[in-house]
Amino acid sequence: MSFEGQELVDDYIRRFSNWGRWGENDSIGTLNFVGPEQILAAVATVRHGRTVNCTLPLDQKGPQRQQLLRDNPRTIKVATGTDHLSGAQDQLPAGLGPANGFGRSDDITILPNQAGTAWDGLAHIFWKGQMWNGKSAALVSSSGAAANGVENYAGKMVFRGVLLDMPRSMGVESLAEGEPITVEDLERAEELAEVTVGRGDCILLRTGFMKARRGHWGDYVQGPAPGLSVHTIPWLHQREVAAVGADTWGLEVQPNEIGVFNPIHIIALVHMGLAMGEIFDFDELSMVCEELGQYEFLFVSPVLPITGASGSATGAIAIL
Repeated sequence: MSFEGQELVDDYIRRFSNWGRWGENDSIGTLNFVGPEQILAAVATVRHGRTVNCTLPLDQKGPQRQQLLRDNPRTIKVATGTDHLSGAQDQLPAGLGPANGFGRSDDITILPNQAGTAWDGLAHIFWKGQMWNGKSAALVSSSGAAANGVENYAGKMVFRGVLLDMPRSMGVESLAEGEPITVEDLERAEELAEVTVGRGDCILLRTGFMKARRGHWGDYVQGPAPGLSVHTIPWLHQREVAAVGADTWGLEVQPNEIGVFNPIHIIALVHMGLAMGEIFDFDELSMVCEELGQYEFLFVSPVLPITGASGSATGAIAIL
């Protein structure tokens, strides 16, 4: 860890921390910026009745690698059409009698909570023994997170979404590995969108990196990637952004810029309480936004209310 990097992290924490801003027991952080006014403004952006999926499929073709902590989702069928046709389902379960032609399919999905398109919860990252709002890391045990669990986000992930389409605004197909996105880059993408990011918004940050790697992922996860520069933290804080979701595995630029591992996670998630999401699929949305000339929309991205979890998969939809 570089001395200069540590100094910057400490300075940004001192200047931009939201600990205590919404009370000592707050567990949703910057989602407090989203109130009735913001929801109504988000609904008012729906002009065409178009819906766009922003979630990567949950299957074995995803970007995770076997040597990493997470695996790609796996769905196991426990009742199938071939069972039905073979006669294995001629009796209903639980002693309910003959099926008389009735059949069924059922399955179990083994899903690491952040293997695909997902939100980080506020219990996901610790810094020097603490997590969001000064809570002790000791509150997260094998029984789950006793504070800041992702279930606190349930019913709240509704925003005005703003697509900041970096490749379109910069005239490239994809940003390069290790390319930091600066404040100037964000504001250039704002100009393309003809929208000013403000209080309670969710930024959808498209780098083009998913499109470049789709189907041949390689080290898409845990490898070099474009992403936010740590120097965008003051801008995000000043704009009172509620959430940021990206089409990369870590949201911030990889390798990190200042000799501190994942400084945006430390500053923005742990201390600002910023909702952060990763591995979103914005490629279709990019095309639809360009077609309609509209880069703001209602964005609904619910979490699964998994009690005590540190993150959650999401089914994200942009509605234009």
